[in-house]
Amino acid sequence: MKVSVVLCVYSMERYDDFREAAESVLTQTYADVELVVVVDGTEAVYERVRDDYGENNRVATHCNDENMGLLESRNMGAELADGEVVAFIDDDAVADERWIEELVQGYEEQDALAVGGKMTPRWVAGKPDFLPEEFYWLVGVTHRGFADGPGYVRNTFGSNLSFRRDVFLDLGGFDTDIGGRKGDKNLQGGETELCARLADEYGEQVWYNPNAEVEHKVFDYRTDAMWLLNRAFWQGYSKRAMEVLLPETSGEESEFLKRLLVDFTPNRIKKLLTSPSLSQGKQLLFLWLFTACVGFGYLYGFTVYSA
Repeated sequence: MKVSVVLCVYSMERYDDFREAAESVLTQTYADVELVVVVDGTEAVYERVRDDYGENNRVATHCNDENMGLLESRNMGAELADGEVVAFIDDDAVADERWIEELVQGYEEQDALAVGGKMTPRWVAGKPDFLPEEFYWLVGVTHRGFADGPGYVRNTFGSNLSFRRDVFLDLGGFDTDIGGRKGDKNLQGGETELCARLADEYGEQVWYNPNAEVEHKVFDYRTDAMWLLNRAFWQGYSKRAMEVLLPETSGEESEFLKRLLVDFTPNRIKKLLTSPSLSQGKQLLFLWLFTACVGFGYLYGFTVYSA
């Protein structure tokens, strides 16, 4: 089973990170891997990519005529791919050497239509002591409570997600309007929308294998408290929008909130009382600050998106 990994890049400032991502794909334990690099309209970056990878027969390269955005670039990569499976990774991520091997296991053993894995953090600027694991999803990392182990889930992060290529193309790929509905660039959730269509049209969700790991680089700006609070607000807003556009996608958020109330918070309070520390106190405080920001963003979404 050949696997094509689509990696999109845009900025020369991120080129070193792109190279690390690309090399992590090309050094997989799984042999039959193709890397498809899509440069999003930046000719200087494309020239550098061709210089570095143009002679590698395991790498296909393409440059968009203009900046089309991440989702359109991913769709282009999938169209150019030769593999039976198309996987996606971002230019700020690094795949574990067994990543593809673990993804393929889901197709061979579960006969899955889509397989995703776990995002782990690489704290480039150091881990913030106030950020609770329950809200790691704010920085693109699999959070505490996401799943108890292997099994079917609604979706995983787009930087660790794969599909049988014929299924992906039949679905029409990512909806490129998902970040711009009603002129709104704050709406997130391209992978959520696509996986909801997968469930609707094929009756199947994404097989999650936590052993298929990809590191996500968490840069310094993503560890700023105000940036995270702002992101939490817009994530709440986005969740309301997705709820209107795709009513069937709200179940996992409801389950997460339930666990936050009846499981995570009581456990953190107990831990704080039995083993008090400043970091534990900060994390409990931010647990509810983030929850409040998500809630306010969700309520604001009602003023823009109505059912």
